[in-house]
Amino acid sequence: MKRTETWPAETRSPGVAAVDPGSVLLPGHDVPLGRYTTVRRLLPQRQRRMVGAWCFVDHFGPDDVAQRPGMEVPPHPHTGLQTVTWLLDGEIVHRDSLGSVQPIRPGQLNVMTSGHGIAHSERSPEAHPPVMHGVQLWVALPDPARAGAADFAHHADLPRWRDGELETTLLVGEIAGERSPAVVHTPLVGAQLELSGSAPVAMPLRPDFEYGLLAMSGAAEVDGVSVEPGALLYLGLGHNQLNLRGTAGSQLMLLGGAPFEEPLVMWWNFVGRSHEEVVAAREDWSAGRRFGVVADDSAPPLPAPELPTTRLKARDRSGDVHG
Repeated sequence: MKRTETWPAETRSPGVAAVDPGSVLLPGHDVPLGRYTTVRRLLPQRQRRMVGAWCFVDHFGPDDVAQRPGMEVPPHPHTGLQTVTWLLDGEIVHRDSLGSVQPIRPGQLNVMTSGHGIAHSERSPEAHPPVMHGVQLWVALPDPARAGAADFAHHADLPRWRDGELETTLLVGEIAGERSPAVVHTPLVGAQLELSGSAPVAMPLRPDFEYGLLAMSGAAEVDGVSVEPGALLYLGLGHNQLNLRGTAGSQLMLLGGAPFEEPLVMWWNFVGRSHEEVVAAREDWSAGRRFGVVADDSAPPLPAPELPTTRLKARDRSGDVHG
């Protein structure tokens, strides 16, 4: 999805509650996406820029789109990242410059790898379900994958299992001995957790991973900390187990991964390593180079915003400036 904010300008924070020395509760803030959709942005924020290689977290809906177009994001570029799209309700058609035209529906996964450059659009079909609800996530690509070829994959069948009152659907990575078919380039995990009751449940975690838990619907409690819909609880490192309880029907997104140590420059839809790299990507998009033409989408490409007057700085996962 295209972003209406540019980076590394910091996301404003509406308030952050410290939970313990390694945990932070991050409320989202609203950002327009395209003409008809508003998302709640959870990452990046000043207090936490990344969770593993997860560098962008947007949660949208549930929105009533029965009399509205739904998602309408025209062709736009990406570099240096993977987009991970997951729906709880609705339907979106992904189109890209590789020639992909792929609808996505609840329970299915789209993973687009930009590599050195790709363009795509995301639109609800004209006849679409009345409710739209989901998440779009970005994963920062490490060297050398970020300079590699672009790719797109759709996964209709994902690992799914139940343990007591907890049902887990594994989107990407590995957890609890299960592995997703989605290709990733760093050690990480993304999983939907759904509760069928209010009894406490537990899930094994890797202590060398840092984790975040997003409440998409319902409510949850982690070690006595309440997580409401549209908020992200950053859990930090050193956890062997997720201790969770919530209301029946709660749907949560668990994100985790090994700390990503490469400093990033994040600006508009580009994830790079330097000011010069981002400037070159912007120039290529504006000149019609590198990114190709989105298949089966006649809408005008989204123009790149003006660059800031100051030099873009690379920042590490803690927000410290490099270079």
